[in-house]
Amino acid sequence: MRVISFNTQGIEQAAEKGFFDWMVKQDADVVCLQSLRAKEYQLDDERYHPEGYHAYFFDAFEDGFSGVAIYTRHVPKAIMTGLGFEQCDFNGRFIQADFDKFSISSLTIPSGLKSDEAQAAKMEYLDLFMGHLKKTLRKRRDFIFTGTFNIAHKPIDLSNWYVNQRVSGFLAEERVWIEEVFGEMAFVDAFRQVNKAERQYTWWPEYNRAWKLNEGARLDYQITTPNLRKSVKSVSIYKEQRFSEHAPLIIDYDLTF
Repeated sequence: MRVISFNTQGIEQAAEKGFFDWMVKQDADVVCLQSLRAKEYQLDDERYHPEGYHAYFFDAFEDGFSGVAIYTRHVPKAIMTGLGFEQCDFNGRFIQADFDKFSISSLTIPSGLKSDEAQAAKMEYLDLFMGHLKKTLRKRRDFIFTGTFNIAHKPIDLSNWYVNQRVSGFLAEERVWIEEVFGEMAFVDAFRQVNKAERQYTWWPEYNRAWKLNEGARLDYQITTPNLRKSVKSVSIYKEQRFSEHAPLIIDYDLTF
């Protein structure tokens, strides 16, 4: 099973840059998209509905903001949207497709870069999302959480990490949070299960020099429940084309529908 996760930073702009032309060639079973910045009714053009895929959307209430989607070749048993708290549901930050043996979600964690208030809201969101993660560990099924978490886990996951320790995305309290997810709770960072190399980033600042010099951060993840640790077979970050400031994260699992 191949799962692709990608933060579009505007699905219409990503489409213009060729994202869907690329996507249909990847033989992916599930494609999880984030930060659509468009509502479902605005995406009725056939290019947003490639043949062979069923598309499911969760819009933000505000126009031109956030929004997530799941494209899948396999009809889910159920689709769940939202997590029951306003900062998620009002802003269209979580959608989950349930299949027979596992569930796959597309999600975004808000950024805290704009202000101290934004960072406080991000930490509140992380606390509430942690509660959801704990609940999933008690369920009799496995989960794959994909999307932009806006946290670099370790120094290896961020260029110039030393000077970024006071910047949202690599603050001590954020790293404590994600370390608990991968440590005590034993969730799996699927990418690092296979690839331990340095400078493996999924996001670069908008200025071209950062992209050319590979100065960025690994902010996008596919995180699985502990039982799927040995199911991760291969991983890659697609960087041949640039559809947004983020790159598609591609992971193959030894799983069947």
